Amino acid sequence: MKYGIHAGLWQARWTDEITPILRVVADLGFDGVEVSLLGMTDEKADALGRAVRDHGLGVTCSDGLAPDKDITSADADVRAAGLAYLRWAIATTAKIGSRGLAGVVYAPWGVYDPANKAVRAERSAQAFAALDGDLAAHDVTLGIEAINRFETDLVNTAAEAADMARASGSTRVGALLDTFHLNIEEKDIGAAIAGAGDQLVHFHVSDNDRGVPGSGHVPWAEVADALRGIGYDKWIVAEMFVIAGNPASADLNIWRNIEPDATDAAARALDFMRKTFE
Repeated sequence: MKYGIHAGLWQARWTDEITPILRVVADLGFDGVEVSLLGMTDEKADALGRAVRDHGLGVTCSDGLAPDKDITSADADVRAAGLAYLRWAIATTAKIGSRGLAGVVYAPWGVYDPANKAVRAERSAQAFAALDGDLAAHDVTLGIEAINRFETDLVNTAAEAADMARASGSTRVGALLDTFHLNIEEKDIGAAIAGAGDQLVHFHVSDNDRGVPGSGHVPWAEVADALRGIGYDKWIVAEMFVIAGNPASADLNIWRNIEPDATDAAARALDFMRKTFE
């Protein structure tokens, strides 16, 4: 198992420089860092890739789609723009040195159209099928993240994420599950993880308030048992958002400080992850 942490824990804005965060992550003892491609440029990607290697860290990437790049849109031009963006994101992920790209890559965050859910899901799967060659060429795996009903109407459950991955027909497309969202949407978290099975390619942890895992009421023994049960041995990344009052936190509706200090939260998270998942 490899343990990572999302750089967004320390970023006030998604465009903030990530390089200074790498030393903190390495000093804490994480195996790697997860970085968002929001605000990324080709020049930044080159520099970040070098810096990640210099710090001896692994790296994973996350991303999302803007409304004008919606691969579920009825407008073919908008879908084409989304496909082009995802091709750039895959290439950029590889440039940074990552073999994993995951997130809300199937539709724009916060855009809802439940009456057309089935056709939108089909369009997403078709787009991912078209990306199979790009994923293979760059040796990247794409993770479809199931998120809660307040952020999307398209992929809320582990089953929906796994089903969309299978519908793509690509062995390089799978599911990303996150305990924060599982805690909201699943009646049985362990069964949901087990149901994803070999479709699970990436895993995020935080507690029910997006804070330090183990500090809330997520059933962690059940989570760990389910991951062991399916033989999951890939990245487990702490994706926590704990500090209010900055633009990135406002995007995620963090209206109060969940933890008093981001670096302390990261240290406690790593300690809990090692004790729980090893």
